[in-house]
Amino acid sequence: MRTPTKLTAAMFACCALLGSPLCSASAASATAAAVSCSDTDLPVSGPDGPTTVHGRFCLPSGTTPDAVQLLVHGGTYNSAYWDIPHEPARNSYQRDMAAHGYATFAMDQLGAGRSGKPVSPALLLPAAAKAVHEVVGHLRAGHVGGHAFGKVVLVGHSVGSGVVAAEAATYHDVDAVVLSGITHLPAVPVLALGVLFGLQPAFAEPQFLGSDLLYFTTRPGSREWLFYHRENADPAVIAADEATKDQVSVPGMGTVAVFGIVLPVTKGIDVPVFQAVGEKDVLFCGVLALRDCSTAEKLHVQEAPYYRPEAKLSTYVLPGAGHSLALHRNAAAYREATRSWLSGQLGLAPEGYHPIG
Repeated sequence: MRTPTKLTAAMFACCALLGSPLCSASAASATAAAVSCSDTDLPVSGPDGPTTVHGRFCLPSGTTPDAVQLLVHGGTYNSAYWDIPHEPARNSYQRDMAAHGYATFAMDQLGAGRSGKPVSPALLLPAAAKAVHEVVGHLRAGHVGGHAFGKVVLVGHSVGSGVVAAEAATYHDVDAVVLSGITHLPAVPVLALGVLFGLQPAFAEPQFLGSDLLYFTTRPGSREWLFYHRENADPAVIAADEATKDQVSVPGMGTVAVFGIVLPVTKGIDVPVFQAVGEKDVLFCGVLALRDCSTAEKLHVQEAPYYRPEAKLSTYVLPGAGHSLALHRNAAAYREATRSWLSGQLGLAPEGYHPIG
């Protein structure tokens, strides 16, 4: 049974005023009741033959919106980036979006999570983009949750943003694009240090035994300095990130970096684009990246030349956040900014809204 919106809002107001543990438990229960998530596998064309993409589908309990966000994680992540297991009511992008009335499908990219594992040299940008394109088709055809979605919004993070940009520019089958954790001028010296001291062959860790030589993952402990601004990060979230980390194809990551990020593949996107970064992203912001990420306005001036007018580029900077902006303490502001943009640009009003904070 769905908790009425006004009653849920009143419940959270009481909790804020009283600080009661009982209220907190009731609020968490209301949040869980407001969200419905399920896992599914979808057939796609892999670079070396038919395979499957695994994903998690979350939506407001009791209703299915006509639009869905297709979430594409970055390198060394899987779909857990969008549904981190530590305090999901506060930290999960998917559950927060569902609680606010939006449907999401977070896919494991090929090579990661519970999706198929092609040989790494074959997992280049065109293959990754094609897999995303086929998932878009499944969402529109009603193969996920039994509902044929009328609108699909691609949402990427980091390497996933490069894949998303290539998909949207190649297939022109989505209604809007959200790119996060990316600019068109990465900090090459920091990336070089990250590769040298932050990455290692995936098979060096027990959970990736059997992976071929060109699948890499992060070295233990390196995610904190690569992906987070420590002053704005919860150590428990960083630990959960480490526990759920994944592998990435090095050749694939290279082609995404060159063709999906540095070269203006974004020039081919002809639907609205929302670009979000963390102010303290050492991989894509700062002097070494020739990118001033101090404000959205400054970011817009620097990034707008890489887009065509049809993209109607909007930019957003999350203060005090590092590369993995969705996992910082103030990530709720980033999610709210995304919802505001979806509403303003596409008229995507929330359905079955249940405020959780």
